[in-house]
Amino acid sequence: MSDLDHGHFLSQAVSLSASCLDEGKGGPFGAIIVKNGEIIASGVNEVLAKHDPTAHAEIQAIRAASVALHNYDLSGCVLYTSCEPCPMCLAAIYWARIDAIYFANGKADAAAIGFDDAIFYEELLKSKEHRKIPSFQLNQAEALKVFEAWSISDKKRLY
Repeated sequence: MSDLDHGHFLSQAVSLSASCLDEGKGGPFGAIIVKNGEIIASGVNEVLAKHDPTAHAEIQAIRAASVALHNYDLSGCVLYTSCEPCPMCLAAIYWARIDAIYFANGKADAAAIGFDDAIFYEELLKSKEHRKIPSFQLNQAEALKVFEAWSISDKKRLY
């Protein structure tokens, strides 16, 4: 695809983000997923409407694309998003195996309007004992038995 095509799809993601202003579903974020030059899914931020902190535009688009393609593996797809993905969305993009990301606003632009992801980047660098939300590991022996059973199961399927 040419830069013109990428710009065209990115403009559509930005238009979706503008629709959030009128609908009040969540923050001003929109995303589309394209495969073979065709839009297969889109999403807007619906955190407020769905009472779901994970309902970011990119996550919504990934969920819709996975349903449309009947596959969790979105290899061959490109994500266009109105803003640089947050750490949660970036992780989902990697899990989905999306080929490339094009974004308009950067994380500094998002921080300037109150969507600052800096704490997440900082927390990820800390050991779990020093994070603002403490984490505790318990019952590992019990849980390892489930992992061991899965590792020899004929039903296991890596993703």
